[in-house]
Amino acid sequence: MDSLNVPVEELSCPVCHDIFKAPVVLSCSHSLCTECLQQFWRIKGTQQCPVCRRRSSRVNPPCNLVLKNVCEPILKERNKRHSSGSEELCSLHSEKLKLFCLQDKQPVCLVCVNSEKHINHTFKPISDVVPSFKEELKKALTSLQEKLTYEEKIKGEFEKTTEHIKSQADQTERQIKQQFEKLHQFLRDEEAATITAQREEEEQKKQMMKEKLEEINTHISALSHTIKDTEEMMKDSDICLLKKFPDSTERVQISSQPDPQMPSGALIHVPRYLGNLPFRVWKKMQDIVQNTPVILDPNTAHPLLVLSDDLTSASWSDNKQPLPDNPERFDFYRFVLGSEGFNSGTHCWDVEVKESLCWHLGVTTGSNQRKGDDLFDTGLWSVQHGLADYFGFPVKQNLQRVRVNLDYDRGTVSFSDPVNNTQLHTFTTSFTDTLFPFFYSFAPLRILPFERQ
Repeated sequence: MDSLNVPVEELSCPVCHDIFKAPVVLSCSHSLCTECLQQFWRIKGTQQCPVCRRRSSRVNPPCNLVLKNVCEPILKERNKRHSSGSEELCSLHSEKLKLFCLQDKQPVCLVCVNSEKHINHTFKPISDVVPSFKEELKKALTSLQEKLTYEEKIKGEFEKTTEHIKSQADQTERQIKQQFEKLHQFLRDEEAATITAQREEEEQKKQMMKEKLEEINTHISALSHTIKDTEEMMKDSDICLLKKFPDSTERVQISSQPDPQMPSGALIHVPRYLGNLPFRVWKKMQDIVQNTPVILDPNTAHPLLVLSDDLTSASWSDNKQPLPDNPERFDFYRFVLGSEGFNSGTHCWDVEVKESLCWHLGVTTGSNQRKGDDLFDTGLWSVQHGLADYFGFPVKQNLQRVRVNLDYDRGTVSFSDPVNNTQLHTFTTSFTDTLFPFFYSFAPLRILPFERQ
């Protein structure tokens, strides 16, 4: 059988409408390209025939060898024509492609126009549609190039973030070790002081008992001599005994003084050292540690803000730090947030601002904008000194400290001067979002620790 004389329409797959490639035959006798059938089944989720919708019982239908033998020479011939520069010819009719089918979005020849496949389709000359396609491709190419540029930028940010995570982890680990070393040193010092005190008491008690032992040894020696002398006197003649008797009586009376007694408190005062030892050390430890009500979050700090190692103070730097532009970080206003948000209860913290001629502080919502300059549109309650009025309620006087009192449930944020015990300003509203303390200053400002009563 000459495969090239078979009508092309009879050799077309009903799914892709192209010449069969690796055709298989279903139990319903319909043939399809292997890839077309598998793709149809993946999309539909069921093993139906795309033509008659009859369900196929076989996952891998058999190859249609007759159809394969007919189609393969045609495909080889077509590939040969394409490779020889005849791609502008119709693959079905070997005619020159002059028109474009608007429905199928494919170039066609004049024979295709009258074929059953293109009934009621609309056609245009290829020269008419190419400019619009090129323009569309140009726009798509520009969009893809912009997307590539953006994603390369994002990749750089990801790489920078990965490096910063490693740097953060190393620095945090060093500081953790430093802080614990301080606590360990305190415990070692307390252990040494406690043991020293116990040993000093041991020496004192041992010295006291040594003196008592020397005293009783002297007493025992004196008694021994008196006893010996008395025994010797008992052996003397009556006249000698009578002559020695007054002196002997006096010596016996002296030796008959009260016996030495075990002194009270001679033993080590063990409870003084072991009683509630961990609790007493913990109480002492409070003198060397501080509890600050608000801790700054370095992941929110503008790159021109430098935070202290203990995350309780911030100051402005002239050098921009190489920090990742993560979503939490401010990139326009030189702000930093507290690490903990509040959505209930009352909270209070004092901020030392005496070194700054320009500062700004208060609370803002967790959902407030951190990128760009839209921060002050909503969700911010604050006081400021040395800035424009729209930055917050203006405080004219120079202050040492500012106290912030937040009562979330009552919807109030009040600011006061704790040094002079004067009220600065109070905001009253209804809070629905989590609130975070925020801080801004040219010169260093510091969040003060709780003062123990």
